[in-house]
Amino acid sequence: MFLCRSGAPPSAEGDLGVLAGHAPIVAMLRPGIVTVIAGSGREKFVVLGGVAEFSLDDLTILADSAISAEDFDLAGLKTQIDEIKEGLAEQKGDGLDRAIAQLDHYKSIHTTLAPTTAF
Repeated sequence: MFLCRSGAPPSAEGDLGVLAGHAPIVAMLRPGIVTVIAGSGREKFVVLGGVAEFSLDDLTILADSAISAEDFDLAGLKTQIDEIKEGLAEQKGDGLDRAIAQLDHYKSIHTTLAPTTAF
C-alpha cells in the first residue's frame, strides 16, 4: 500500500492519469505499467490486467499480480512474446484479435522496460 499523490494505470481505454480528489471511476486494466507518484519518487509496477477503482482520495488496483518493474522478468516476457508470435497462425476470429492485442501489450511492456542500446 502506498500513500501517493497520483497514479497512472494502463486502462483498456487508454492510459489514465489520476490525481487525489479525482471523480470516482472504475476502469478495466490492460497489461502494462502502473506508475505511482509518492513523495518525490516514482514507483513502477507491471500488471497483466485487473481493475482500478478511483475514489476521491483512493486508488485501488486489483490485479492477479503486480510486480515491481525492477524485479520483472524481461527474459520470461520475451519468451511469451515469441510463443504468441508462433501461435498466431493457428488463431482465428476473436482468438486472433485477442492474441494480437496481447502481443501488442507485451511488446509495449518489453520496449518500455528493456535497456536501450546506443549505436
